[in-house]
Amino acid sequence: MKSVIFEDSLFEECYFEDITSSNTFFKNCTFISTVFYNTDLFEYKFIESRVLNSTFLHNKEGCQLDFSDDNNAYMIYFVSFLGTLAVLPGNIVSALLMDKIGRLRMLGG
Repeated sequence: MKSVIFEDSLFEECYFEDITSSNTFFKNCTFISTVFYNTDLFEYKFIESRVLNSTFLHNKEGCQLDFSDDNNAYMIYFVSFLGTLAVLPGNIVSALLMDKIGRLRMLGG
């Protein structure tokens, strides 16, 4: 679940299994007889929510990757594009020199 906000919801006798969430929150929700198995739904994601007769089993531990920033992928490709653009003048000069001097002299130099 990515960037989902549940507000004023009722979850009764639900079973959450293998859930990985990023920027997902439950605001003012009620959980009755719900089982959370192998999830990363921690206490801070339940804002003003009530958890009644529910069980948390085998919570995911450690640092979970969080891709909540959608701009990260854009920046990675943009920086890669700028790097490719930076070597363009050198490639043009190299092609012109190879045409003038020749392959073997250029390779020898």
